[in-house]
Amino acid sequence: MPDSPSTPSSATTLLPQALRDALASSIAQVNSILLGKKREVDLAFVCLLAGGHLLIEDLPGVGKTTLAHALAITLGLDFQRVQFTSDLLPSDIIGVSIYERETGTFQFHNGPVFTQLLLADEINRATPKTQSALLEAMAEGQVTVDGRSHALPSPFFVVATQNPVDFAGTYPLPDSQLDRFMLRMSLGYPDSDAERAMLGSTDRRVLLERLGACLAPDQVRALRMASREVVASSALIGYVQALLEASRQHAEIRVGLSPRAGLAVIAAARANALLAGRGYAIPEDVQAVFPHIAAHRLSLGSSARSSRTAIVAGLIGTTPVR
Repeated sequence: MPDSPSTPSSATTLLPQALRDALASSIAQVNSILLGKKREVDLAFVCLLAGGHLLIEDLPGVGKTTLAHALAITLGLDFQRVQFTSDLLPSDIIGVSIYERETGTFQFHNGPVFTQLLLADEINRATPKTQSALLEAMAEGQVTVDGRSHALPSPFFVVATQNPVDFAGTYPLPDSQLDRFMLRMSLGYPDSDAERAMLGSTDRRVLLERLGACLAPDQVRALRMASREVVASSALIGYVQALLEASRQHAEIRVGLSPRAGLAVIAAARANALLAGRGYAIPEDVQAVFPHIAAHRLSLGSSARSSRTAIVAGLIGTTPVR
């Protein structure tokens, strides 16, 4: 596969200098809060630029909520946080129609989903019924109540956190809900140097209060449009298709990756290329995002002996790049 197509050669043809500088400042600012997690921060921005939604699964206390707060402030987006609990109702997220005696009609009152960045904190502590309240919002950018559709603000970006499924009081996310998240990632513990710097510095909450916006909503929309203009060659699309087909033929996988997963891979690969300063995507972009897109979408068979992570790594290792 050739390293690059004839056009465009770099992100400079897609992004004005001011927007490239603002994007770089945004990434640097989030990295200043979440120390030692450069790749994870990059993945969060990849998801944002690709127009997807992000699921962060990890132990409590490693920075999941801090990352979401830092993104909201840095991107200059309207922000709402919903703490998911077992007694949370769908109407607590979407909103509710209330009868008004003065007019004799029902008026819809927006719920917290009507924002630009929604933090769904500990999403798997709510019941599947409540989790499903986000399905239409994440897929269509709207919610329907009493037969009427209500458009959500643009851009609309969901960052959800969840604890490991073996923790008390958690419910597994339904497959349909997992599929709405373009990327899933874990933060993990910081390395020794980052942890020492964190322990010796100002509290993260204080640092968050000192942050300012590096981007504005219209710039986020412009970045998303630029990401869609990144070239994905026919050879690259063929490579993604080969990965999808390999997942469907794997002996340990019961249900392979869908075409929607393939679209997510291409969109994320384009965004990864844009962050790298290129106007074209290469196989390395696909390989960088594929594990975070594929693993949570795979349904393993009852006889599977390998983990999802190992299987995805095997798919990348055995699928040739032509």
